[in-house]
Amino acid sequence: MACFSLTLQKLVCFGFLFLAWLGLSACGPAEPKTDAPAPDMRRLTEDQYRNIIADVFGTQITVSGRFDPLVRTEGLLAVAAWNTSVSSTGIMQYEEIAQSIATQVLSKENRETYALCSGVSYTAFDESCARKFLAKVGRVLLRRPLTKDELTARITIARDSANTLGKFYAGLSFGLISLLVDPEFLFITDFTESDPARSNAIRLTAFSKAARLSFLLWNTTPDDKLLRAAESGELHSRDGLNREVNRLMASTRLKTGLRAFISDMLNFDEFDSLEKDSIIYPAFGAAVVRDAREQTLRTITDHLVTRNGDYRDLFTTKKTFMSRPLGMVYRVRVKAPDNVWESYEFAPDDPRIGIQGHLSFLALNAHPGRSSPTLRGKGIRSMLLCQKIPDPPADVDFSGFNNPESLGKTARERLLAHATNSACIGCHRIMDPIGLALENYDGAGQFRGVENDAEINSSGELDGIAFSDSTGLGQALHDNPAIPTCLVNRLYAYASGRTFTAKSDWLTYLNKVFADGGYRVTDLLKRIATSTTFYAVSSPHNLDQTFESASNIIHFD
Repeated sequence: MACFSLTLQKLVCFGFLFLAWLGLSACGPAEPKTDAPAPDMRRLTEDQYRNIIADVFGTQITVSGRFDPLVRTEGLLAVAAWNTSVSSTGIMQYEEIAQSIATQVLSKENRETYALCSGVSYTAFDESCARKFLAKVGRVLLRRPLTKDELTARITIARDSANTLGKFYAGLSFGLISLLVDPEFLFITDFTESDPARSNAIRLTAFSKAARLSFLLWNTTPDDKLLRAAESGELHSRDGLNREVNRLMASTRLKTGLRAFISDMLNFDEFDSLEKDSIIYPAFGAAVVRDAREQTLRTITDHLVTRNGDYRDLFTTKKTFMSRPLGMVYRVRVKAPDNVWESYEFAPDDPRIGIQGHLSFLALNAHPGRSSPTLRGKGIRSMLLCQKIPDPPADVDFSGFNNPESLGKTARERLLAHATNSACIGCHRIMDPIGLALENYDGAGQFRGVENDAEINSSGELDGIAFSDSTGLGQALHDNPAIPTCLVNRLYAYASGRTFTAKSDWLTYLNKVFADGGYRVTDLLKRIATSTTFYAVSSPHNLDQTFESASNIIHFD
């Protein structure tokens, strides 16, 4: 139980983690000056937690349990992670998950791989082995080396537990648990120090800087090379930072980091609860749900990273990837065997175009048993154009929309009812004309030419640009200046937890960099990762208020 006493103590006193604030020396004269935010912290997302466990202990370790949900903020779960708390139930869930992980890591099957020792007694406590294991694992999990006192405290937990249980590895597991429930593991924290280059200023410590960089580009904890660059102070030099950014971006793991951002931006967490009427859409099973998400992520990362393509071309591309389950819904022949992906390109005369024509977008932005021009239009406005659409009034009656007898056979005819409702028309006139261009795809994303035996009219309009079908919509999206601007806004908010107004000098600067570089996302990522603004912090105005805020991050119901 010693481990849990330490955990409770650290949770209660968590605000004191903010005693050391830090910042970064300025560089990059082309950057506009911006107000630096106070140091902050953010909770690990579930994906980040799982990635870390897989990286540190291997993919065979199962992370089972529930995580406190995040409420999407400014269009992103990543932004919500900067302003969230953990309930008492969430704390217990973290402890249960930690116990499960520690048990697996130090099981008979895995302990020789991770414990770094040989010939250890299964009963007597071996301090040398415990020290070596806890120091190595703690350095990666806490994203910095443990202090002498911290390591001693973990060794004491392991020793006391081993003596009580009469088993060395069972005791060692409690030392590991204490690391897995440590707030410094569960929260990515901005630790700071005095900036030697600026009087009375602070900068991020090199380890906090390494964490920001790694979670942006790889969506996981810093690897050994990045931690060594932090330990040596290299990350505080322009050359050292550039060297590490280049190394991380040259890795295949860059795709993992980009996938995390795209999944957040496109609301792919909703796949976890996606349901379709199996009678109406019998081909849309669990394998299709899984592969629809994967198809879009593969298409985007291939285009943006492998091909280093123009971001805007994602809305007009015909190139994608296909699996057997998807082939049944797309109604195309797939030669590859099960669980294998093959490159695929839709024919020039095929109406499928862009990622907005993928099953992932069409099925997520539809109802369980029918399509929805409104949801699809809203999805494009909110996710791709960064425009806020208010929720419908609570007293709106939708009962007549599904009745083709009274309102019309096609969605276009039925949506005319909104044009006569003053409470609806304001929002629907900016959503429906977009979504109607995708009405040739049913609620599961399958192509159709008619609805209720009536021919579908797929013409539409986006910000004054009229088009006759989904191909025209793809080109209108490609040419819309809000498309790249939204991507820049979302990417920087995802990276930093900060949002800027459209008139921000910093966003203006990033948008110009993005445009001048041919709208290459990898170049934009590199510019952010090597910028002064990304790492800049300022001293909090009210230290007591900061401690109170930090203490409230983890609370008890």
